[in-house]
Amino acid sequence: MDKQYLMQIILDQKAVPLPHPLIGRWQYDQMLPLINNQQVIVISGIRRCGKSTLLHTLRTKAKEGDYYINFDDDRLVPFALTDFDMLLEAFIELFGIQNTFYFDEIQNIPGWERFVRRLHNAQKKVFVTGSNARLLSAELGTHLTGRHMTVNLFPYSFYEYIQFRDPSTLAIKHLNSTEIALIKKYFSEFKRLGGFPEYLLSEQKQYLHQLYENILYKDIIVRNKITSEKPIKELVYYLASNNCKEFTYNSLRKLIGLASANTVSDYCHYLENSFLCFPINRFSYSLKEQIHHAKKIYFIDQALAEAVGFKFSEDQGRILENIVFLELKRQGKEIYFHKLTKECDFIIREGYNVSVAIQVCVSLKNKDTRQREINGLLEAMDTYHLDHGLIITEDEKEQIEETYRSKPFKIEVIPCWQWLYHM
Repeated sequence: MDKQYLMQIILDQKAVPLPHPLIGRWQYDQMLPLINNQQVIVISGIRRCGKSTLLHTLRTKAKEGDYYINFDDDRLVPFALTDFDMLLEAFIELFGIQNTFYFDEIQNIPGWERFVRRLHNAQKKVFVTGSNARLLSAELGTHLTGRHMTVNLFPYSFYEYIQFRDPSTLAIKHLNSTEIALIKKYFSEFKRLGGFPEYLLSEQKQYLHQLYENILYKDIIVRNKITSEKPIKELVYYLASNNCKEFTYNSLRKLIGLASANTVSDYCHYLENSFLCFPINRFSYSLKEQIHHAKKIYFIDQALAEAVGFKFSEDQGRILENIVFLELKRQGKEIYFHKLTKECDFIIREGYNVSVAIQVCVSLKNKDTRQREINGLLEAMDTYHLDHGLIITEDEKEQIEETYRSKPFKIEVIPCWQWLYHM
């Protein structure tokens, strides 16, 4: 690669302004103390969720911020591992000697971790972003074990959505009726629009379709050398249309016409590695049973699932469930679902123990629905020795006390907007 051309790309990228409005992410405060330590900082997440913006925000607060390059630039397709020394020379010629490096979408360069390891050994500070979980974890685990910290970034949470729409609302400690109505309005928007920053600016459905195509082809089909795109496109369409529902690899194999359930399993892992969607297991203390049982699927963003699938928006209960899942995922929770004679949407495991049981439904006003949701939660609470449980609804709030198998249980019912607002 030509060094002068490389220097021009660096300067072109440096001239790109930060997006406006610039929304603070909670991970930013988490990462500030890491600026001055010696570990490699890795920001991972799906395409267009704000990784580059977070990286730029960190650069503005650091003493050194010039050694930046985004490897998702089409002009850098010829860039190879052997060009990193040329990149270092270009940085020095342009900005003088600095000790902090910022590499965006670095997984595009095979062998990148070797150069980062060399920088780390030379006591340089390195920040990298990437949109493939497997590649990042495998490469970091091989060459940077114990030398890196990973921060996972998602599309906007509901709290960040409000910050985007009306940040003054977040400063109010005690909401009055008008302010509560406004928060509910924002939640209704959030359910429909999701949290991809650029989509919120335009609200053009074509943006979500194009984003999906980029993820599918660049991060899944090309990266994993998939020769036939039809089966995996049908797989994503089915999963998006049946978001929050159970599936087995064998049932999906029959549906999309593949010969092996192992191939379907591989495809699902590719989707998860690209952060597009996430399968969760039915809870069991036996790993073998977890693998054997059906799984449930959740998407990275409810608006993207709607754009990819079929009539997902007509089922408000599944939209709520997907939103709750994403918030638990943002918090780094270990998430399962419960199913014995009854079902419970989410079981949170901490260490060897289950700590939380959560049920999600739009409303408890229907008598049969109320009994089904409460009974599923009670079975889970009894199974995992919990005395408190949570039901998250669209807009209902109450305290329930129940006796189940001669034992008392307490259940809190809380509106989803309120649960998210205080997270």
